[in-house]
Amino acid sequence: MLTIAWFSTGRDEAARQLLQVVHRKVQTGEIEGTIAFVFSNREPGEAKQSDLFFDLVQSYHIPLICFSSKKFEAMQHVADKAEGETLPKWRLEYDRQVMERLQGFKQDLCVLAGYMLIVGKDMCHRYDMINLHPAVPGGPKGSWQEVIWVLMEDKAAESGVMMHLVTPELDRGPVITHCTYPIRGEPFDRYWREIDNSPIAAIKKEQGENNTLFKLIRQHGLAREFPLIVSTLSVFSRGEVKIEAGKIFDRSGKPISGYDLTDEVDRAVESR
Repeated sequence: MLTIAWFSTGRDEAARQLLQVVHRKVQTGEIEGTIAFVFSNREPGEAKQSDLFFDLVQSYHIPLICFSSKKFEAMQHVADKAEGETLPKWRLEYDRQVMERLQGFKQDLCVLAGYMLIVGKDMCHRYDMINLHPAVPGGPKGSWQEVIWVLMEDKAAESGVMMHLVTPELDRGPVITHCTYPIRGEPFDRYWREIDNSPIAAIKKEQGENNTLFKLIRQHGLAREFPLIVSTLSVFSRGEVKIEAGKIFDRSGKPISGYDLTDEVDRAVESR
């Protein structure tokens, strides 16, 4: 049985929806596991949305650990970076204190589910942590907005979503699972034609995220995020995918560079 640690800032409705979906899949046995605890870098009273998230966690009787990164930062007097580090000193110390708070728990896998902090290298090395990135393996880095603009700039034919192992190198950890989807053909082509002769910089300035092609790519990617997360936890719980020493293996112990779940995710999207 897979023991899951859930990390989330709980900043919006999507954070609650994802926890609801995974909890339900655990209850029905689609994910053969349990959520050992939920950790949040916010505390009660900081924001209405996170308070709603905490209420949901407690309604499931899942242990909840809160430790405010905002309050912790406010108490620090040094914001510079340590030599050789990409994060400020306070962030590294915050991670160390988080790990102290989690010492009494045991987990097989940590899931970053809307956790709005970059994880430092000490936590990356301590835990097997996975995160979602809205691009194909080897594709654009950055936020989902940045990814879509790069796809449009490059006149790409497909996009995708992947789950990857969290490492100090942002969005570049080993790929665990992924799915792809076309952004050519119907219903995309007419909107590609509309921007064929337009510089992307001008579209960003004039239309921004209201551009129809931009919204359409986002819609198709977003529809696959929850199904990919659920399918990933499911294959982990069945032992089809394993993490050992920072590398990804299949059931037989063969190293893999990502488990393609496109067909399974597409079926889930179609059923919805």
